[in-house]
Amino acid sequence: MYRFNYEAPTSIDGTLTALRQNSEAKIIAGGMTLLPTMKLRLANPDHLVDINNIQSLAGITKNNGSIVIGAMTRHADVASSDLVRDCIPCLANLAEAIGDRQVRNRGTIGGSVANNDPSADYPAGLIGLGATIVTDRREIEADDFFTGMFETLLKEDEIITAVRFPIPKRAAYMKFPNPASRYAIVGVLVAETPSGVRVAVTGAASCVFRVQTMEVALENEFTADAIALLTLDSTEFNEDIHASAEYRGHLVNVMARRAVSAII
Repeated sequence: MYRFNYEAPTSIDGTLTALRQNSEAKIIAGGMTLLPTMKLRLANPDHLVDINNIQSLAGITKNNGSIVIGAMTRHADVASSDLVRDCIPCLANLAEAIGDRQVRNRGTIGGSVANNDPSADYPAGLIGLGATIVTDRREIEADDFFTGMFETLLKEDEIITAVRFPIPKRAAYMKFPNPASRYAIVGVLVAETPSGVRVAVTGAASCVFRVQTMEVALENEFTADAIALLTLDSTEFNEDIHASAEYRGHLVNVMARRAVSAII
């Protein structure tokens, strides 16, 4: 490690002030990505702003037909929430399958969403459920929020305060996990919402995406057979020691069919 300044404000305003006074400052929430990259010298911020002391950023509520989850809510708290399990059980299941127990007890939904790792689970949850990201100054639809690998619409001095999930009619998330890290080699969330069917995929490409051909097919017939013969162009899919691009394309269909089968 190396020398850096550290502060832990207790309010959103205090955090915004710290970020604006230090152009190189980075927010630390659970630290699941930032701390390992700092240890490897892949990131070297000279100022860390710890938001763990901002109590208003944690918690889960139900409001106007939506579940609202504070940005600093831990994965373990989402997984164990009776409210989430009653209203959006697939979201609780998604959180329960993230990493290991240590990761689930430190990692936060806001940190995962802001980081936008291409293999993270929450981006598929947000896109698939049609969620809205709430920041200190605006609201952003999930469909617009994720822009590329580790890239989002967040500004440098902008803070996620909560994520709002409309309650779907039914939904399921299935993933093929890396056996060590539990990251999604491919994860698919299928949801039937009041506005239509949504199919979101993580792990396969550089950024979470929707599969419109599957959505159209499932609108006409909500069965696994309806999408069994659909194939995706895997030319630009991720490829590594765990799975080829072609195999990831195959897994998208397999996980989507399993998700549909889980909720019919």
